[in-house]
Amino acid sequence: MNLEDLLEKAAQLENKTVAVASAEDPEVLEAVLEASERGLAEFILFGNKEEIEIMLQERSADAKKFSIKHARSVEQASEFAVKAVFHNEADVLMKGNVPTAVILKAVLNKEYGLRTGKILSHVAVFEVPGYDRYTIVTDAAMNLAPDLEQKKQILANSVMVARKIGIDVPKVAPLAAVEVINPSMQATLDAAALTQMNKRGQIKDCIVDGPLALDNAVSYEAAEHKGITSAVAGQADILLVPTIEVGNVLYKSLMYFANAKVGAIIAGAKAPIVLTSRADSAESKLYSLALAICSS
Repeated sequence: MNLEDLLEKAAQLENKTVAVASAEDPEVLEAVLEASERGLAEFILFGNKEEIEIMLQERSADAKKFSIKHARSVEQASEFAVKAVFHNEADVLMKGNVPTAVILKAVLNKEYGLRTGKILSHVAVFEVPGYDRYTIVTDAAMNLAPDLEQKKQILANSVMVARKIGIDVPKVAPLAAVEVINPSMQATLDAAALTQMNKRGQIKDCIVDGPLALDNAVSYEAAEHKGITSAVAGQADILLVPTIEVGNVLYKSLMYFANAKVGAIIAGAKAPIVLTSRADSAESKLYSLALAICSS
């Protein structure tokens, strides 16, 4: 499994439309143009119309291929893009050159926002060199220190994404520093509770086993050495992190130390949200678009 497969899968899905908030961003437009060239989706570009048209012209792109809607500010662009999804004119929301807080404010608007009653969580799908499967990390960007109920919802969001990209019964490893239950370590207690909830049918469509330390979750050899017998150990599809700090460090370690490729979305809203950072490459934004389209 590699992220190029996601691009092919997304291209096979018909009649998908992406609403981009504040599209006047070079890296975002590079991803949009590549996605359009590959036939992934149609795009509605919200933002400063003149700037967007100039940027497209600089890239020898035909502006007529896109629906460009003028907005006077990043707040208005975010509002218009979210409303497009709310009114079913678009299937995916994408963040452009707009602060995350601004677009999330529009997403959470009570009148036209994209709330569903579920928690919003970040789901990152990595292609790690040397691995023959996707590695999914959650939640590295949204929820600071989720409690048990929040972890259950974060897990459910990631399972939904995993199943959309072809992992029918994903294996989930709730991570901790150790693989044994320690009453003084909340992460181990939550991991054990999630495992039991899965066994009792409260968490469906996946296999959950934890607590597991990272090495035991991804390495057969490490799990065998420690005598761990588990349907998840050594073959985890989803790594459920205990806090945002753990997720953030793991996410960036995979990118900068392992040279992994990544696509990431916010799940749990009415539609998938591509909420990449300015530091992300056009390639990561493209993979994130493909992931969102496949998850929509």
